[in-house]
Amino acid sequence: MDKILVSHGRGGIAGQIEVTNDGATILKGVGVDNPAAKILVDISKVQDDEVGDGTTSVAVLASELLKEAEQLVSMKIHPQTVVSGWRKATDEARKALTNAAVDHGNDPVKFHEDLLNIARTTLSSKILSQHKEFFSKLAVDAIVRLKGSGNLEAIQIIKKLGGSLTDSFLDEGFLLDKKVGVNQPKRVEKARILIANTPMDTDKIKVFGSRVRVDSTAKVAELELAEKEKMKEKVDLILKHNINVFINRQLIYNYPEQLFADVGVMAIEHADFDGIERLALVTGGEIVSTFGNPELVKVGHCDLIEEIMIGEDKLLKFSGVPLGEACTIVIRGATQQILDEADRSLHDALCVLAQTVGNTKTVFGGGCSEMLMANAVSNLATRTPGKESVAMESFAKALRQLPTYIADNAGYDSAQLVAELRAAHSEGKNTFGLNMDEGKVDDMVKMGITESYKVKLQFLLSASEAAEMIIRVDDIIKAAPRKRTADTRSH
Repeated sequence: MDKILVSHGRGGIAGQIEVTNDGATILKGVGVDNPAAKILVDISKVQDDEVGDGTTSVAVLASELLKEAEQLVSMKIHPQTVVSGWRKATDEARKALTNAAVDHGNDPVKFHEDLLNIARTTLSSKILSQHKEFFSKLAVDAIVRLKGSGNLEAIQIIKKLGGSLTDSFLDEGFLLDKKVGVNQPKRVEKARILIANTPMDTDKIKVFGSRVRVDSTAKVAELELAEKEKMKEKVDLILKHNINVFINRQLIYNYPEQLFADVGVMAIEHADFDGIERLALVTGGEIVSTFGNPELVKVGHCDLIEEIMIGEDKLLKFSGVPLGEACTIVIRGATQQILDEADRSLHDALCVLAQTVGNTKTVFGGGCSEMLMANAVSNLATRTPGKESVAMESFAKALRQLPTYIADNAGYDSAQLVAELRAAHSEGKNTFGLNMDEGKVDDMVKMGITESYKVKLQFLLSASEAAEMIIRVDDIIKAAPRKRTADTRSH
């Protein structure tokens, strides 16, 4: 189920709402005072940064481990014994997961199908679940364009209000959400692009509180003329770079815009910083602030720049850029909240697919991997003497809670389904998991419910390490504030 996050505070942020079921987004937005809870928030953020998905699962598993640890400690089992048992359990679970992983990296057709299945599985629990076929194909097409580089910087996501989610599309090339200046060319072929971050407005006196006094209006006119001359010199320096497109991070005032129009140069102002950094990457140029040495500046290139319409907005499309894998995903939607959540969901899918291209191993989802790991840990616990075996059994119990929550969230009888799943795995049906469309235990290979091995491994290791760190703590001490000493330096 989704959550609505309402911002509290002053000014414009008060009352802003966010609708999401992304674990990292929810935990980041919730005010947490408890230091132990902050560790759970951090592992969710790390999971998001590292692999992009599994942010809810990692927090749930860590919490289940802590719940089990509380019972163990109440049974007079020392936390160090629990930690020791959990470490052995984590190693055993990792081995079981690695042995169950399938690698189709050498078979392009099967690997492409794996990528589509992973994208579908990732999007199944998100707002895009109703259109997962459409968006999984869109995400895989974008990742395949990267040709194995995994550089997500080359994929730009633009959100545009209007239409429905199925109106979203993948556009080859780069889209910049800006308009061309007045009286300037709307279409440029064989573009030579100078990307800059420089003030193109009238020079202001930068000293605070300073004033310019004149004794006649003629002197004001002279000042304005001098400023114009200075700006014309700057424009001339820019034009010496032999360019026909100038893109600036900052404003371009009317006078320099007119100068660029006179010589037929397309000038674009106020390009957002993320936009020009990505533009510099895909066109092969660099961002410059001074223009005295044209021969040292790397100018960007592309085959064609033209204006296109998306909905009611005009955007600039850069086609034939040197970085061939560059592409733009345009997301359409009815409200800003839908667009933001669709962006987060698609970003998660792209991150997981990029990780899978780097590490081509895959495992089965639907609670299959968790039950497989839990059974491997239980088998190790039966062979291990001493109190550590109790800690291992608690680890296995925590892992089995993941399929329980999957069944609960789908509205089915979790106790019945998890018991059936456990029985299927004990009979050697190691690819069986939960079919949430029909509410039964089914073969994940047949259903195509596949997940990235890297995501599942990161989820296991992060959750166990975070839980281990917390149960090692026996007290919370409020540290004294840093002692402030008088500043004796002479000024």
